[in-house]
Amino acid sequence: MSEGGELKSVQFRRERELVWRELEELVLRVEKRGLRALDATDARRLAMLYRGTLSALSVARAISLDRNLVAWLEGLCARAYLCVYGTKHHLGSALYGFLLSWFPAAMRRLRWPLLLSAVVLLAGGLTGFLLTVGNLDLFYSFMPGGMAGDRTPAATTEFLRSGLYDHEPLSDRLTAFASFLFSHNARIGIMPFALGFVLGLPTVFLLFYNGLGLGAFAALYHVRGLSIDLWGWLLPHGVTELFAVVVCGACGLALAQAILFPGRHGRLENLKLRGREAAGVVVGAVVLFFIAAIFEGFFRQMVTDVEARYLTAFGVAVFWLGFFTLLGREKRT
Repeated sequence: MSEGGELKSVQFRRERELVWRELEELVLRVEKRGLRALDATDARRLAMLYRGTLSALSVARAISLDRNLVAWLEGLCARAYLCVYGTKHHLGSALYGFLLSWFPAAMRRLRWPLLLSAVVLLAGGLTGFLLTVGNLDLFYSFMPGGMAGDRTPAATTEFLRSGLYDHEPLSDRLTAFASFLFSHNARIGIMPFALGFVLGLPTVFLLFYNGLGLGAFAALYHVRGLSIDLWGWLLPHGVTELFAVVVCGACGLALAQAILFPGRHGRLENLKLRGREAAGVVVGAVVLFFIAAIFEGFFRQMVTDVEARYLTAFGVAVFWLGFFTLLGREKRT
């Protein structure tokens, strides 16, 4: 830069530096303690100084002032923008807003993919049940290896029943089975979402296959006359866990829908928009998996009364229905 340009830059900075320093001091206060650190006068002053500094930045760019000065002003304006227009929440407030407002509202926007995901999972379960009831050998084809442990057609009816009620000597096996089931369903849940961009075909396959295993498992206990006992054991945690699987499947189907039916947006743009929301919903589904794991690891071993198990399952279902139906709606004035 020429000597005249250097003088111009120094003069430009000298005339406005006090304003910039005042803005920087206000920004630092907000960054450290939030907007509560400013009173009404300072808040108005922050907005005014931000607009003035933004105007100075435009001038600095137009007349090609010192690059270091321009870079410093750009950083200051970016920080001030977040203070003036950005919304700052504490972690607790952000989690509260996500779980009790955004998540249920986003779920309602996915109602059709949710319905389709549930239908595919149910179809797999019904298919696995009907086929296995007629031929128990198919149990080994539909049930993923190791998932059922010793609960196979080769086990005695008494052994199968004892696993649903007794703490000893099967408590360790039940805990291991619960942990395996949680990790399995979490993996099955996340994979349909991750593979949704492949036109949804892997998503549909994984949902159906997961249903086959559940249906085969239910068929084994049905043949042994233990259906009521089995569903009392499964439903307290299964209502939440299977719903989480359905949610993840719906997110994968939403990605497929964004590609197949982009609407007014291009496919990539629509995929980005729907993918961002679907990823957020999957995070909520992980919370559902965690809640289900608590029931898996503790409740179903501690509570052995069949009526209590069914009442709990019914209560959980009603709770989630109300949660996702009522929360996250805008208040009408």
